Amino acid sequence: MKETLPDAGATTDDPAAPPRVGVGPWEGPWPDGEHWDSELLAAGDTRNVVDRYRYWTHEAIVAELDVRRHQFHVAIENWQHDLNIGSVVRTANAFLAKEVHIIGRRRWNRRGAMVTDRYQHVRHHPDVADFVAWADAEGLAVIGIDNFPDSVPLETYELPERCVLVFGQEGPGLTPEVHEAAEATLSIAQFGSTRSINASAAAAIAMHGWVRRHAFGQQV
Repeated sequence: MKETLPDAGATTDDPAAPPRVGVGPWEGPWPDGEHWDSELLAAGDTRNVVDRYRYWTHEAIVAELDVRRHQFHVAIENWQHDLNIGSVVRTANAFLAKEVHIIGRRRWNRRGAMVTDRYQHVRHHPDVADFVAWADAEGLAVIGIDNFPDSVPLETYELPERCVLVFGQEGPGLTPEVHEAAEATLSIAQFGSTRSINASAAAAIAMHGWVRRHAFGQQV
């Protein structure tokens, strides 16, 4: 199999031609198994997936991910069409979050997700009350991520294994309703002059904090 293919019409001796990431048609006898996609085997697979899932059907990939998903969820408030949501979904897929929850407006910009929303479960809640009721019913600790006077450092807080990490949208941050409902609000240590960091960057840091504590059995 060839891991990098040139774009259609480009020649391999053209250094300016952008690479087309993926694999070409399957070489040799086709493998057996229901998880293989016959169209991808015939035409090649250029999807944004890790190599182990090359040529798999979409349904087979999601089913395999569902078996291994971690016990944390991610939620982000979306009252003004936050453009960070796509990046949050992409990172949640990378860290194998159980689900991503959109609180507020249902529509969000999927461009930043880089098609990872096809493999990541995304649930919508019309308001904070609906979201909190769902979290309570699931027995999940609501953990807010924001710089409040009562926030404690993410770096030293013992994140529970079953939790939902909640992020406010860029600018206003978490709403008072989420702040009040949260078991704790955590801040991310900053050492420069800026008052805050990008919401999608904060989400990535917090998710990685959960992974360090639970996915590898480390206490940090």
